[in-house]
Amino acid sequence: MFAPPSSLAGYRRAVRVLFIGDVFGKPGRSLVAAHLPRVKSNYDFIIANAENAAGGFGLNREALEALTGAGVHAVTLGNHAWDNKEIFKLLDDPRIIRPLNASLEAPGRGWGTFTVGNEKLTVVNLLGRVFMNPAYDNPYNALEGVLEHRDLGAVFVDFHAEATSEKACLSYHFDGRVAAVIGTHTHVATADTRFLPLGTAFQSDSGMTGVIDSSIGMSLEGSIYKLRTGLPMKTEVALGRSKLNAVALEITDSKVTKIVRYTYTEDDATGVFEGEVRR
Repeated sequence: MFAPPSSLAGYRRAVRVLFIGDVFGKPGRSLVAAHLPRVKSNYDFIIANAENAAGGFGLNREALEALTGAGVHAVTLGNHAWDNKEIFKLLDDPRIIRPLNASLEAPGRGWGTFTVGNEKLTVVNLLGRVFMNPAYDNPYNALEGVLEHRDLGAVFVDFHAEATSEKACLSYHFDGRVAAVIGTHTHVATADTRFLPLGTAFQSDSGMTGVIDSSIGMSLEGSIYKLRTGLPMKTEVALGRSKLNAVALEITDSKVTKIVRYTYTEDDATGVFEGEVRR
C-alpha cells in the first residue's frame, strides 16, 4: 500500500512517514527490532514514542539504540520522560524530542526539523494537562511559539495526553496550521482516523506497541491485585504475544494527503492497514 509509485514526468513523490505508538518495555522493543527492518524501505521517516521503552518507565541508551538500530529516525517522549535518569545523558541527541511544554529549565529539545527527501518535517512532542501533571506549561502557547519559526515544513505533533477531549480541542485549534496531530499515552488505539475541516490529519491515540494480554503493557497479576484490593504491589512489564500499533501518513507540499492505521502482531505474515483516509 505504501510502495513507491511508478516514475512519472513532473511527479513529486509523497514523503511516507510511519509513527509507532508507545513502545513498551523489552517486548515492544523486540517487536520493533524484528518487524521494522522488513518494512522500513516503504517509509522515508519513522518516528516512535519511546517514553515507556526502558522497562515501562522512560528511555535509556539500550532502548534508544534498539529502536534506532531497527530504523527509527526520531523518538518522542511523554510524562515518563524523566523516569530513567540515563535520559539526562542522552538529551543532546537530536533524534530525541522531549515534551515541548516542560519547564524552561528542562534539558533537551521539544521539537526538531528534519530534511526528508524533498520535504522538511518538524516533529513536536506536547504533554497534555487534563488528568496529567499540571506543572507543565500551556501546550497551546508552547506550540504557538514553534509555529512562529520559518521553514518548518510539515509539522507533526505527538500529543501525549490522557483526555480524548483535550486531544481533539488542541487539534481543532491548530487545524490547518499543522500537518498532523496524533495522540499517545492511553495505549489504546482509536478508530477516529480522519482529516479535520482545514486539512490537519488526526487520530486521538496511536495505541501501544507491547504485550497484548496485559494492563497497557504491565503484568495483569500485579495490576489486578492493586485495583481489586487497593493495596500496593510491584508490577512488572508483561510477557507474551505482542502487537505493534502505528499510523502511516503520506505528505506532499507540507500537507498530509493520506493517513491510515497500521498494525502488526507476531502471528501476522504481514502488517494490516485499516481506516485509510485520503484528502
